Amino acid sequence: MLSLFKKEITQFFGSIIGVLVSVVFLILTGLFLWVFPGNFNLINGGYASLGGFFDIAPWIYLFLIPAVTMRLFSEEKRSGTMELLLSRPLSELKLVLAKFLAAFCVVLITLIPTLIYFFSIYKLGNPVGCIDTGATWGSYLGLLWLAIIYLSIGIFTSSLTDNQIVAFLSAVFLCFVWYAGFGFLSQLPLPSSVSTNLALLGVDVHYESISRGVVDSRDLIYFIFMAGLFVLLARIKLEWGRVSKNRAGIHLASYIL
Repeated sequence: MLSLFKKEITQFFGSIIGVLVSVVFLILTGLFLWVFPGNFNLINGGYASLGGFFDIAPWIYLFLIPAVTMRLFSEEKRSGTMELLLSRPLSELKLVLAKFLAAFCVVLITLIPTLIYFFSIYKLGNPVGCIDTGATWGSYLGLLWLAIIYLSIGIFTSSLTDNQIVAFLSAVFLCFVWYAGFGFLSQLPLPSSVSTNLALLGVDVHYESISRGVVDSRDLIYFIFMAGLFVLLARIKLEWGRVSKNRAGIHLASYIL
């Protein structure tokens, strides 16, 4: 598992993907927060708060994280190395986790430089340091969990196809559904209990909750469950692929004999 993790990390940063994702994320957030006028601009907001960053980051990750995960299994299938990967003495779960952790490291590296936004607002506040530190760190924690769910969805869609574009578009669609789709559905004229449960299925409710600086166990359980669900689905898909290959090999051997 460790060797596969190192291989994925090397591929990410040995190519343009890892650097490009980091640069694009920093450029887009920097432009929206410091250059473009609007609701996300920190200077025009008049408050010592990073709320604009935590509002725009999930939407940027909605496209960047699927771009990171789309090749993880799709490229293995397309190049024909999936069989070699499955022949390793590793369980399907360890294969998924190795690729997941490598992609998580890439996303984490994109997030660390944004701490300069926090220190900038901290210094620009009047008085200095008037930023709500608890809410800021809670928002960072929520953003990390949101990224984890996006990553697990992206890995699942990558395990379904050998086409990276299909994997990318499928991941973007599912990430959108889980982040905002359930919230939109909950606003329809439905019974209040149904609307409440639909809203609770979406990531945005739990993301906003943890961003207040209060870590609720119900939010953590949701994040862990949803991330674990898609990791498990990816693992099941790989297991089915291994079983199908084995059955095909048995049938071919019996036909030859």
